[in-house]
Formats: sequence, structure tokens, C-alpha cells
Amino acid sequence: MKNPAGFTSMTEMTEIADMETIPGESNNQLALTTPEAHPIKRRKKKSMVWEYFTIENVSAGCRRAYCKRCKQSFAYSTGSKVAGTSHLKRHIAKGTCRALLRGQGQDNNQFITPYNPKMGGSEPPKRRYRSPSSPFIPFDQDRCRHEIARMIIMHEYPLHIVEHPGFIAFVQSLQPQFDKMSFNTVQGDCVATYLREKQSLMKFIEGIPGRFCLTLDMWSSNQTLGYVFITGHFVDSDWKLHRQVFNVVMEPYPDSHSALSHAIAACLSDWSLEGKLFSLTFNHPLSEAGLENLRPLLCVKNPLILNGQLLIRNCIARTMSSMAKDVLGAGQEIIKKIRDSVKYVKMSESHDDKFIQVKNQLQVPSEKSLFLDNQTRWNTTYQMLAAASELKEVFDCLDTYDPDYKLAPSMEDWKLAETLCSFLKPLFDAASILTTTTLPTIITFFYEVWKIHVDLGRSITSEDPFISNLAKSMQEKIDKYWKDCSLVLAMAVVMDPRFKMKLVEFSFTKIYSEDAPTYIKTVDDGIHELFLEYVALPLPLTPTYAEEVNGANNGKTNESHYGNLLSDHGLTDFDVYIMETNSQQMKSELDQYLEESLLPRVQEFDVVGWWKLNKMKYPTLSKMARDILSIPVSAAAPESIFDITDKQLDEYRSSLRPETVEALICAKDWLHFGSSDVSNALVKMEF
Repeated sequence: MKNPAGFTSMTEMTEIADMETIPGESNNQLALTTPEAHPIKRRKKKSMVWEYFTIENVSAGCRRAYCKRCKQSFAYSTGSKVAGTSHLKRHIAKGTCRALLRGQGQDNNQFITPYNPKMGGSEPPKRRYRSPSSPFIPFDQDRCRHEIARMIIMHEYPLHIVEHPGFIAFVQSLQPQFDKMSFNTVQGDCVATYLREKQSLMKFIEGIPGRFCLTLDMWSSNQTLGYVFITGHFVDSDWKLHRQVFNVVMEPYPDSHSALSHAIAACLSDWSLEGKLFSLTFNHPLSEAGLENLRPLLCVKNPLILNGQLLIRNCIARTMSSMAKDVLGAGQEIIKKIRDSVKYVKMSESHDDKFIQVKNQLQVPSEKSLFLDNQTRWNTTYQMLAAASELKEVFDCLDTYDPDYKLAPSMEDWKLAETLCSFLKPLFDAASILTTTTLPTIITFFYEVWKIHVDLGRSITSEDPFISNLAKSMQEKIDKYWKDCSLVLAMAVVMDPRFKMKLVEFSFTKIYSEDAPTYIKTVDDGIHELFLEYVALPLPLTPTYAEEVNGANNGKTNESHYGNLLSDHGLTDFDVYIMETNSQQMKSELDQYLEESLLPRVQEFDVVGWWKLNKMKYPTLSKMARDILSIPVSAAAPESIFDITDKQLDEYRSSLRPETVEALICAKDWLHFGSSDVSNALVKMEF
């Protein structure tokens, strides 16, 4: 039965609407004769099929649709009868067009997603039509696999996610053609991504003119295996500081004397850094035998570099975390009382409302908000105590508005909490510098450590036994750090033109009193010794220059004698002669720098940038400054600065192969910095 418009079904009406505005045809040519007196008004939009078909007249009253790809023809209209567009869609969407298959890699279902009852849902999905302006994007299985690998790496998803039914259903709803992936497939893709990124990073560091500093962070696992996270710190040719994870080395016996030395040797070999290692910073406790295994890595690979004194055995983040644990341990009872009070307020919306009501009535000026601490991160406990102390008046009066509240700390308790905060605040301020996105320089921590040292010295003289005893316990740890690291910290300060030796002299006088001249001389001797070693060390050819020299020698065989003369071994005696005759002149470069007046002390000062601007004035000293200023003071990652527990690899990653663990962790670090200026120079993704 026909409807009033003369069509036999709604399907025919829909197909007629699909034929509107055929490219190359006018609206008058497309007008269809109907039994009715009033013509059908056509909508002004195209069907997607006309991007792939053209209409041609083959005889009077007969037109056919021709595929633009394979030139196959299809019935279109004969007289007033129109064939519709369903068969044209099937030609494109169902893969019968061979030319389209060859050009799009089996991309034969871009338009209609078939309904799969196993995927769930109450009804089949609707037809999906692209607008005329939307581009046709062919499906690429390899690129999808590449992006899934990146996703897993960047967000630390388990590799088995590709086998989870929910993930499979989700992907199939987006693209039914996507082939399901196995654990082994995605593991291989992640490793391949890691290898591509590693190759890009290796090409970048080949051109690094200076030396490299390494930090070692030992993680444990539930299998008693150790994982050494090795991070490289260096300054590039544009004088920008970089921090990149180099390796994650599994050590089966993490407590052995050779665990760290084995991991470092593997890293140096992997990245071709032999002879370029400047300093080591680590947080894993080592015996003297373990330290002796590390010293040769600096002394042999880097001859004459202060006889291995650039081996920094203490990480400042771990030192401060250990001191914070002393504070939290000394005040654990009052901390529990305050934590319970905060918990009472925050665990109930009505209690929280009453607390805010009391605060407003008392007009307490504090803008801090209460929150429960994470007991594995000491900064959250400090912030909880600091916020609660500012709101102590509210806690004291809360029981008058809420009779159920019976946990209010006493005035003595609040006084003790404020004492704990006074010990924690300097540690918190110093450690927070390490969590900033910009890389902090070692100079900052000379002042921070010195300030903590001086403050604890004053606290020891307190008449309050609680304060005095706590200060003694904390000072033992900061004293050990100062003893091991003060030389390196002081040398970095000397490289700051705002301070030079003056801040060292001032600070040491405060700490050592009458013994200060001895320690000041140690720093002065050390900085001069290191400078002379930089004068004596031959400057290696950069890869670019070496290629140019080799190319010139290959093109001029008659001048091979001169090429040999200019090689690394040809003028060794001449290098010694230059060093001996110019040692006084080169030494005066350092003395000239130290004798010049200090720069104005501005807070925002780019020390590395200053040396970049003055590298022509101080050619040798600037190289030494570049390496010193890249020395890291912390081996912990920024997100782990405040941890008071040892880092442990989670159970899932511990179950993976060591090579896979390294690939996932390193690639995440390299991809994470892909959008920054630093990593743009390092990594270029291949599509």
C-alpha cells in the first residue's frame, strides 16, 4: 500500500532523501515526477556516498552511478523509478570495492557498525553518517597498537589490560576491525617504543659537551630483589639542565657489596659514558667495602677528579626524611590526639559544618583547611599539625556546640604540637624545593643545610629537655651529611658570582668558630685542585667536529700525515708542554674570577645562564662550573621526596621480566617530558 506521497515504504523515502544534491547535477535535473500535484521539498545536504560515486546519463531517461575508485557502474534511475543508495553504500562499506580495499588496507567498514549482541546493549547502534566536511580517515592497525603501547607506558596500566573483556568490548565498539592483542604482543610493542625513544636519547647525549652526574635510588620488591633506578643529570650545549632516567637494573642481591657498582658499570657501558662520569649520589646504605667498589668508577674512568671525593653517599631528601621521622616519633602521642580530632571533624558532614560554624563565630583568621595525613609521607603530617594548630581555638570551643566531641587536646598538647611544627618547617621548606618542576641547583642546598645546622645548634642549648634532646638527635644526622657533602656544596657556592668564597667564609665561621680557617682552606684548595685538573684534561672532539675531520682526511689522502699528527695521540708531548708553560696563566683564570667583585644578590638569578654568557671570558672555568652545577643533591624522584618508607616495586611489576620493567619505567620518563623544550630535542615519535 502506497503512502500519500506515492512511495511504497519509508525505506524508499529515506533513500530518495540520500540522493539530494548530487555533485554536478542541478536541483531541476533531479526533480522527480510524482502523482501528486505538489513536489517533495528536498533537504540541502548530501549523502556520504556521493563522495565515492558520480552520476552519468547512459541513454534517454536512464542514468547509472559510477564508483570513482573501481569505475564499476550501478543502477540509479530509469524514467521515474529510482534505485536508491543502499546498494551504493554496500559497495563501499562491505568491502566489495577492490580499489578501496587496496588503498585503505582492508578498511571496509567505516560507515556502519554491525550490532553484536555479545557486546551487550538494549538495541543495535544507529547508522553513523559523516558530514560532508569531515575527512575520511582510514583505519591503521599498526598505529592503534603504537598508541595503546604509549597509553600503557604513560599511565602505568597493566599489560594485561588488552586481554580484559571490558577493554576488548570498548575497543570493538569504536572499531570492529581492530584485532585483539595478547599480553606478549603489547609487551613487544612497549619494548619497541622504549627502544625507539632510547635511540633518540642516545643520539642527543652523544653531543653533550660536559660530564654526567648519576643518582642511584634502590627499590625493593616482594621477591627480595632490588631495582636500582639510575638517573642522569647533565647540562646540554645550550646550557640547560636535564634530568633523565637512564636505567632500571635488577640486582638479585641488593645488600651485597657489589650491587651498586655492578649497576653503575652496566649503565656506563649501555650509554657509552666511560670517562664522562663526574659524580655519584645515592641513598642506599653501603659498607666500606661497597664504597671501595664505587670509588674506582670515578677514579679510573675519570682520572684526577678529586681522588673520588665526588662520591656523595648521602641523599639530602633521605636525610631530611630521617630527621622528620625523629620529630614524628618524639611527638607520636600528641600527633595521634590531633589526628583523632581531625578525623572526628572530617569523617562526618554534620561535624564539619559545626566546626565551620564555630570558626566563623570565633572569627578565626586562618585560611587553612583540615585534612587527614598520609602517614607514609611526613609533609602531610606536618601540614595537618600546622593547620590544626592555627585552628586550636575552634577545637577548644567545639564541645560547647557538639556535646559528642570529647577529644579536645589540652593547652600543653597544642604547645607541643607547635614545637613539633617549628622543627618540621625548615625541613619542609627545604624539601619542597626538590619537588618543583624546575631543576634546583646544588647552590640552594648549601644555604638550606647550613641554616638547619645553625638552628639545631641553638635548639640544643634550650632548657627544655624535650627540645634539647630532639635537636641533638637531628643534629647527628645533619652533621653526618655536612661532613660528607660540605666540600661539594661549598664548591658549588663558589661557582655562584653572587657569593664566591665570601659565603663559604661567612657560613663556616658560624659553624666552626676558631677552626673555620682550616675548613675554608680545604674548600679553596679543592676548588683550585679541580680547576688544575680541568686544565690538564685534554678536551675531546665533539662527534660533529670529528666527522668533519674524518671527512676531510678521507678526501685528502696526501694529507694523511697531518691527520695523524692532529689525532688524540699525535701531540701528547705538545699537550704536556702547553700545560706546563700555561699552568700559571690558566690558574689565574680562576683567581681573576674570585678577585672580581660580587654581583648584586637578586633572588631570581640564573647561575647556569650567567656562565653561558661568560664562557668566552672563562673558557676553562665555565666548563668546570657547568659540571659542578649539574651535581644533584637528591637521588629520590620528586614525587618521593617526602616518603618515610623505602620504595617498593608493586606486585604486578615485580612479576614482569626485568627488561620489561626497565622499558616501562624509562619510556614513561622520556615520554612524560615529550612536550617540554628539553625532550623535544631528545625524542621524536615515529608514525
